[in-house]
Amino acid sequence: MRGTLKYRLYRSKHNRVLVGRIEYASEIWNHFVALCRRYYRLYGTYPGYYKLKRHLTKLKRQRRFQHWNEVGSQAAQMVIKRLDLSYQAYFDYKTGKRSRVGLPSFKKRTKYPSFTLTQAGWKYLGANRMRIGSRTFKFVLCREVTGEIKTVTIKRDRCGDLWLCLCVVESAAPPTPHEEVMHPVGMDFGLKTFLTLSDGSEIESPLFFKEGQVEIARLNRALSRKRKASRHWRAARGRLARAHRRIAWKRRDWFFKTAHDLCDCFDFIGIEDLCLKGMQRLWGSSVNDLAFGEFVEVLRYVCHKRGVVLGQVERSYPSSKRCSQCGAVNEKLTLSDRHWRCVCGVVHDRDANASVNIRDRAWSLSQGTVRPGVARRVPLEGRIPLF
Repeated sequence: MRGTLKYRLYRSKHNRVLVGRIEYASEIWNHFVALCRRYYRLYGTYPGYYKLKRHLTKLKRQRRFQHWNEVGSQAAQMVIKRLDLSYQAYFDYKTGKRSRVGLPSFKKRTKYPSFTLTQAGWKYLGANRMRIGSRTFKFVLCREVTGEIKTVTIKRDRCGDLWLCLCVVESAAPPTPHEEVMHPVGMDFGLKTFLTLSDGSEIESPLFFKEGQVEIARLNRALSRKRKASRHWRAARGRLARAHRRIAWKRRDWFFKTAHDLCDCFDFIGIEDLCLKGMQRLWGSSVNDLAFGEFVEVLRYVCHKRGVVLGQVERSYPSSKRCSQCGAVNEKLTLSDRHWRCVCGVVHDRDANASVNIRDRAWSLSQGTVRPGVARRVPLEGRIPLF
């Protein structure tokens, strides 16, 4: 299983070397973005990954671009690889294979995020020390480094801190899913209630950005009063970035705790595939603050680690419109209808009915990997103190 371990580097004067490498990587990126655009104007096509990589090798031999060698050959090639992946994503959008993606654009040196080392240029020295090039850097060892390290990425955030991201492959096999599903559950995502579970429980999400909105507004006003690019402006921008980072950390911590609590109570979880981009266009910051897409990623990771099966219902399935008792579909149901009566006489709560349908549909789609047992309701009262 592949995973990423992220550690914050201690502040040191040696970090200026890493910042310089990040800015050299941004210079490579911008040079080849301009090269691809010029190539397209002349020949009407994209040059391709291998042509760009060969051209990079020629450029590094010239005196004008010799400082690119400080980034490392593999790190410079990874910049070209990122550019190629961006162009391939844009071509997929043009052919209708994915949602809207723009052309790769120029990036400022101060905003370019990272560079990646694959096989050479680094060595893990044990404990909290990592050698990059000829220098040794220390990082905050918040958890042990486990697994085989494949790539090392140095990332710079908007606060100015440097992070060491290790892509590792864990040798230990994850827990095998249970042969019999005894405690299945379905979850429906909503704006007023974050998750509505099929057993009748509801999980309210603390709106972290809304709670910190007063502080964010105050810091934005303070930043607007500073002269741009001045010393005080940079300090104010750093305070604003740290406030946003605290909000993101609080939200992610709550996601992990919620996912672990769900895995403690259920061995099968059904969720729905939602069009989050469309929801963002309709409801804007409310959907962004809930960050359901990030929660699904965290839940998928935790389920894999804990041996819990995660099933996902297709986007076209009418979970809210279908009656969970008789299966009839109410085509006239609108978003404003929170309760509705089926032709069979059953009165449904919109979200509770959708969660039951999501559970049954996700369960039926996973018949090839999971053998259902005798499902029984598991009350959450007293078992998940977080909810």
